[in-house]
Amino acid sequence: MSITSSLNAGISGLRSNATRLSTISDNIANSATYGYRRAQTSFHSMVIGSGLANQGAYSAGGVRTSTLRLADQGGALIGTQNATDIAVNGRGFLPVTSELGAQLHDGTAPLFLTTTGSFRQDANGYLRNPSGMVLMGWPAAENGTVPPNVRDNTSALRPIQVAMNQQASFPTSRINMAVNLPASETLSSAMGDPSFLSVAYFDTVGLPGTLDVTFQPNGAANTWSMSIADQSSGAIVGEYELVFDDSPSSGGTLSSVSALGGSGSYDPATGSVDLSVGVQQINLQIGRLGEAGGLTQRGSTFSPAGVTQDGFGAGNLIGLTIDASGNLDAIYDQGFRRTLFRVPLVDVPNPNGLTSANDQSFQVSRESGQFFLWDAGDGPVGEFVGFALQESATDVAEELTNLIQTQRAYSSNAKVIQTVDEMFQETNNIKR
Repeated sequence: MSITSSLNAGISGLRSNATRLSTISDNIANSATYGYRRAQTSFHSMVIGSGLANQGAYSAGGVRTSTLRLADQGGALIGTQNATDIAVNGRGFLPVTSELGAQLHDGTAPLFLTTTGSFRQDANGYLRNPSGMVLMGWPAAENGTVPPNVRDNTSALRPIQVAMNQQASFPTSRINMAVNLPASETLSSAMGDPSFLSVAYFDTVGLPGTLDVTFQPNGAANTWSMSIADQSSGAIVGEYELVFDDSPSSGGTLSSVSALGGSGSYDPATGSVDLSVGVQQINLQIGRLGEAGGLTQRGSTFSPAGVTQDGFGAGNLIGLTIDASGNLDAIYDQGFRRTLFRVPLVDVPNPNGLTSANDQSFQVSRESGQFFLWDAGDGPVGEFVGFALQESATDVAEELTNLIQTQRAYSSNAKVIQTVDEMFQETNNIKR
């Protein structure tokens, strides 16, 4: 019985070391594979009988193995030249789907997880990695904001598809007017000359327009009339009386703003007025009462250098980029960018319990636990890194060392089998 168990133990040793050799071979073969997670073989002893101490006879139980893909241990990040080469600095996985799943835009595309990827647009505008996996994300609204989405299922995730020949514009919705008016023009001895300002804006179809702003001293100290007209139509879109403070503490800042005619009222909480320019609504920021940063009245110089607006004319798509928060932005030749998708990071309680699939991808399993979609930088997950890929987690020096150990162990188990064979031969010779 003991000799037979020794033979079985030797055979199990050969089988177990062959399994370990398989994982080592796989690790070495994928030492240059981006995003590869190394496999590991663990050995477990087997006991035949009661296992109690001081037994008179002993039977060898041998050894068994279990293999594990260490999905929570990644490699180093390296820089690249492609803006949509994406890596994760920390915990979390990228949500991707299969080539066939990319055709499903109703939230039923199968979810795969990957650790990194060199994503580029294909002929249909899908962001694919070299193995054909398509990146997924939450679509953004036209204004670039991403609405709230469910986090524990993929119903809101969509395969990312960006049309190559698209154009986009961004209508002006806000104008910041940080302008200094000359206090000298409101003195009783001054001529009371007006100051003029032209402010560019873009309408809802990407065409440029101009607002003509006239600041006219109205004869009272520190008091002006502001008139705003749309140059294209000649219509007056706003008229206001501005009174500036001349106290020692707040001199030169707005003291009061009064709407004239049917102009939109001034909101002291935000320091703004709303202008109706055709069908377009523009929020004009002129500053809060008693605070600098908007309209001021100081000195004798008219200074309109602080006027900005947030609109852009129609532009052609020239590239894509992803930021640390996972916002996939389209870059246009007019110099502006717009968020098209937000890519979440997928996390599971037990990453090492994920089911391994081809092309460095994983799927959620019962052992991994239910997934959750995080915004990058929130909770336990890391951040996105563009222009970067994650190298293989294989340490070739360590694997070669393990290879030597495995070879020695395999040879030793083979020696056990050879010895058992010789003992059986001696036993057979007794009969002779």
